[in-house]
Amino acid sequence: MKNILVIQGGGRVNGNTSQLVDAFIRGAKEAGNSVEKISLNKTEVKGCIGCNACRYGKPCVQKDGFNELVPKIKSADLLVFASPLLFWTLSSKIKAFIERFYCIAEEDANPPLGRYEKYPIKDAALLMTSADNFFWTYEQSVSYYKFAIINYIGFNDKGMLLAGGCGDTNGKPQIDKTNHLKEAYNFGKNIYRE
Repeated sequence: MKNILVIQGGGRVNGNTSQLVDAFIRGAKEAGNSVEKISLNKTEVKGCIGCNACRYGKPCVQKDGFNELVPKIKSADLLVFASPLLFWTLSSKIKAFIERFYCIAEEDANPPLGRYEKYPIKDAALLMTSADNFFWTYEQSVSYYKFAIINYIGFNDKGMLLAGGCGDTNGKPQIDKTNHLKEAYNFGKNIYRE
């Protein structure tokens, strides 16, 4: 059994992203994992301000929900980053959450790849939804995820589900007219299957 923390960075309450996340969670729980979902619509997390207080043993100086999430992040085996596609990339809410990982880094005397610090070793996955489904729709998002989360922070990639073609941005969610919910369920159910 793994401890999975799903961070939902925006989207409408019962929108495409929320439905995708819930399908993933159903599958992951059926496989025997412990899963918690945090909605950044409900838990405010501001972006890093670069003050470096955390580099001197202090908690982050910002008064928001992130400090309460730190123990959950540290105890998780897998962090799932979920976001609607906004302006061709991840939501600003999920990016702010990722920026704040700076305060859980530790000094590394021998940093790999020129990094300054080391982070706890975790698994990571990406769930995204969008109205568009062009070959380039998720290019910015995938690039950011792979660079920041996998290459820089050093998490182990467990995969991505990029759910394009979920209806137009002005209408009702239409993810239920695609195979994406079934794909998300199977992704969650099999993410740790040997």
